[in-house]
Amino acid sequence: MPDFTGISHVELTVRDADRSAAWYEQVLGMQRVVEHSEHTTPGVSARVVNLIQPAASFALGLITHESGDDGELSEFRVGLDHLALTVASRGELEKWAEHLAGCGVAHSAITEMPYGSVLVFRDPDNIQLELFVWSGLIG
Repeated sequence: MPDFTGISHVELTVRDADRSAAWYEQVLGMQRVVEHSEHTTPGVSARVVNLIQPAASFALGLITHESGDDGELSEFRVGLDHLALTVASRGELEKWAEHLAGCGVAHSAITEMPYGSVLVFRDPDNIQLELFVWSGLIG
């Protein structure tokens, strides 16, 4: 079987790409790199804002479809359940909890599991995000 070496990017459908980009910049320290007022795929009417988090080598696309459904994302429908981002240590997870609180972002307590620790919060469109530190199986 051929290999792949990681995740290139994740693209999330959001209500307002600019509002969400500002949130991801403030809360996750991401940086805008490219904006498209028209989607590059023929026949797709959408605005796209691409961001990167250089330290994590992670890229995120935020897309607002002209004909999009305005409902909130729900992990109880088929599609994305959540997006989990890796942090280096339990101490970093604690710093994230403080940072999220300082940004006014509601979040869970840090939950311990046999394979790691997790902190859960949501973006402006109700997309569940997690910050996760592995303690066993991988990483």
